[in-house]
Amino acid sequence: MVRRQARRYLSARVAAPILDDLDRRARRMRKPRSNLVEQYIAEGLRLDTHPGIAFSDGPTGRRAVLASRRGLDIWEVVTTLQANDGSIVDTAAVLSLPESEVRVAVGYYAANRQEIDDRIASNDAAADEHEAAWRKEQSTLR
Repeated sequence: MVRRQARRYLSARVAAPILDDLDRRARRMRKPRSNLVEQYIAEGLRLDTHPGIAFSDGPTGRRAVLASRRGLDIWEVVTTLQANDGSIVDTAAVLSLPESEVRVAVGYYAANRQEIDDRIASNDAAADEHEAAWRKEQSTLR
């Protein structure tokens, strides 16, 4: 069961051009302004807490990435780490990263484990679905 978090109101004065930008983005994304405000506050707090992390939009939604390598998601670093028995040295070698960046990903994962575990589970399920579809296609070709 998903537990709803209590909501409280936030009143804030924001410069008009910033609010105009926010409204344009909300319309473009077809989201309520309040959802974007909450997302940006949450991400901003995580950025302050975890230097070296950024957030990126993609086909599977918005996700945490290594700031220096926008194409490398935190979940990818974590799954590589798990495949290498938790070895930061081996994970850094496999991904051609400095160990310090693997540690940035591990720090984010430690603080946001459910988020990353959910992303991994979602990706695993999608991969299983694609493989099943491929196998079905292959069986029809025989």
